[in-house]
Amino acid sequence: MIIHSIVPQEHIFPANQEVFSNQTECTWNNVPMLVEKEGSKCRVIRIMSSNPADYLNGNIQPGSYVNINEINFS
Repeated sequence: MIIHSIVPQEHIFPANQEVFSNQTECTWNNVPMLVEKEGSKCRVIRIMSSNPADYLNGNIQPGSYVNINEINFS
């Protein structure tokens, strides 16, 4: 089976579910991301956008924190 996706293989086929238990998919200003909830904020783990300009946005680079009220969880 071949999967062509921007989503990493570890997210599609997780080896250890406990590692990914706090991570969730969401959108911030129509940018799909993977975040980890930490209280009233979320830490950006990965940007999953096909738009190269989204990766240049310093507000959502991996490791940065986003207010949980600005995120749309689907």
